[in-house]
Amino acid sequence: MSRPDDAQPQVADPREAFFVAERPWGQFQQFVSNERVTVKIITVEPGHRLSLQKHGHRGEFWHVLDVPIDVTVDDRSWTAQPGDDVWVPCGAVHRMANKSDRAGRLLEIAFGDFNESDIERLEDDYTR
Repeated sequence: MSRPDDAQPQVADPREAFFVAERPWGQFQQFVSNERVTVKIITVEPGHRLSLQKHGHRGEFWHVLDVPIDVTVDDRSWTAQPGDDVWVPCGAVHRMANKSDRAGRLLEIAFGDFNESDIERLEDDYTR
């Protein structure tokens, strides 16, 4: 089934399906199973931020790995701590920034059709 280019797909917030499984050696967190996704580790250098952007064909789940990361999703901004999860719905204006003194990493799982040309930059420190 086709949809107009400006129609945003409905990608449900996946966080309710996440779980932690305890094992004798420790535990694991399961974020996704048998879904069409793209997985990245994003590293944000100290004092840098990504463009203020949005995507028309995917939602993004971020799991903060090492240092606090400043996050904006639509009209809300906050500092996400290591271990925090963030959901960025399809079409939401978003950004991540690192004000710490060391590189910060996030696990990103993109749900939906992934294509880097899907980025609509609203503000960009690097004039792209």
